[in-house]
Amino acid sequence: MVSQPEPVVTGDAVVLDIQIALLPVRALAALIDVVAILVFYLLGMVLWALAFTQLDDALTGAILIIFTVLTLVGYPLVMETTTRGRSLGKMALGLRVVSEDGGPERFRQALFRALAGFIELWMLTGGPAVICSLLSAKGKRIGDIFAGTVVISERAPRLAPPPAMPPMLAQWAASLQLSGLGAEQAELARQFLSRAGQLDPRVRDDMAYRILGEVASRISPPPPQGVAPQWVLAAVLAERHRRELARLMPAPQPSPQPYPPSYPPGPYPPAPAPQPAPPPPTGGFVPPT
Repeated sequence: MVSQPEPVVTGDAVVLDIQIALLPVRALAALIDVVAILVFYLLGMVLWALAFTQLDDALTGAILIIFTVLTLVGYPLVMETTTRGRSLGKMALGLRVVSEDGGPERFRQALFRALAGFIELWMLTGGPAVICSLLSAKGKRIGDIFAGTVVISERAPRLAPPPAMPPMLAQWAASLQLSGLGAEQAELARQFLSRAGQLDPRVRDDMAYRILGEVASRISPPPPQGVAPQWVLAAVLAERHRRELARLMPAPQPSPQPYPPSYPPGPYPPAPAPQPAPPPPTGGFVPPT
């Protein structure tokens, strides 16, 4: 029911924990949604016929067109927005629409998918959607391409978490250049480490050195001498996972600095006592005040 033709987000644990849904599963979920839309549409038409029978034909036709468009576009828009990427068909089959970075679907993306779905699914009977899904490495239809979304399966078997960082290789791993390490090599190393305890020791060692050779040719600096290849692979995957999480986490906002005081800190000397005003002169000329 699921496949991994291409990673959703570059990074070990973040990528491998997202399973892309296959076209047959999406088609079955779409069929359930079509049935739900038709039932809702027929129910609305019956209520309309019972409540408004005195309108002229032109107004009735205009309202019918508006109601049809709102039903076909509003159903996926409202459902995917309120349920964060799920419709009735997707709920039944364990699917969800997410952003390309693995985050939840936003209202703008749901709107793009609903508008594109009205054209490619209803007006063109789903032909462009099927062709685009077959050609896309992530199974995207046209609406997903414009919206920047992908449909994943939530019922796929969850993969093992990334390996822990070996303490003796933490300093070496922090200095690694991992830009040349692709998702295929990381996935191969992860699968080997998850099954290393079940392999024959001779087969395990041969596979470990072969996989390490492929990984070491894509990273720098080279791994330390005399370290078991399993520890080196674990350090590479753990560091790759740490950097990807750091990239996805929002940058912390700097705390505002307090304004410097306008006056030097106390204690301050007491203010001088006010001096009494001089007495007015008793005679002669008095200047005007």
